[in-house]
Amino acid sequence: MTRRNRLRRATRHALLLAFALALSWLAGCRPGTDAGKGAAELRARAAERPVDAIYVLRDRLLARDGAGFARVALPPALHAQVEAAWRDGRSRWPLEELPLDSDIPRMLAALQEPDAARSLTASFQRHIAGADGDIDQAVRTLVVFGSSYIETDPDYTPEEREHVDQAMTALGDWALAAPLSDPKHAQHLFAALAAAATHTGIDGRRAHADLARLGMTTSLSRLSRFYSTLLAQLRLQYGLDFDASLRSVNASLQQQTGDSARLRLQYRLGTASIDAIVPVVRIDGHWYLADYVARARRALGGPGTPTNVAANPGKP
Repeated sequence: MTRRNRLRRATRHALLLAFALALSWLAGCRPGTDAGKGAAELRARAAERPVDAIYVLRDRLLARDGAGFARVALPPALHAQVEAAWRDGRSRWPLEELPLDSDIPRMLAALQEPDAARSLTASFQRHIAGADGDIDQAVRTLVVFGSSYIETDPDYTPEEREHVDQAMTALGDWALAAPLSDPKHAQHLFAALAAAATHTGIDGRRAHADLARLGMTTSLSRLSRFYSTLLAQLRLQYGLDFDASLRSVNASLQQQTGDSARLRLQYRLGTASIDAIVPVVRIDGHWYLADYVARARRALGGPGTPTNVAANPGKP
């Protein structure tokens, strides 16, 4: 692939990721830094009540703690298995919860090229700047395509499909109003992302080898900084304020039967109100999002459906 084509793809990937990132870790949620809390308050703690399965994940992301997020998202035994699977390349959970997760190495590589910010901005100027009509059409197409994909993807539960469909519609409304074609905003975005990509210490050209070498805990800690920068730029350049949206998160218990429960999750995303149902399960005395546990198990080659999780609560 020529350098020009790589830059064009990188520009598109960066914009798509910026649009799609809000679907990542939605159930956990992520506001901004809470520097006022002490280290003891910020350490990862497993959920003791069903609703805490939401709040402990939110708190880890609030603290920019991707490694802690993975710790409280899974039972300890399953977490250890996933950590081991990172080392031999069998799993990249929880990155697999992110939209466009397979494009992350390519995006890092493009952002780490010499003078990447200037080159990406120049490519943006040639191909995207001022193309409001084309971008609006692309946004509408992405929403329709995403909704269709989620509707048929067997990895999504009915509750997840409903949740993500609401989120995609809300993000589509935001994107149609955001200055996505403005080169000044793009220039700031690319400059910040290029610096953040370099500071991860993960070489995008050999990202899979670096992730395996570093392991899950270190890799997530380094990537947390990159995503923190991206989300900050979405707020500063494009007005998508995750801090304000996700501070509105409220989780309430709707139903509990033994070691299984259903939570009602409500929050604001852009100008929309999201109202979703999230299943959780209790394993060895602590509560976890059923879908996260299921997908982590599937990443290891296990059965891992929410039904299986609930039926075997003590067996991570």
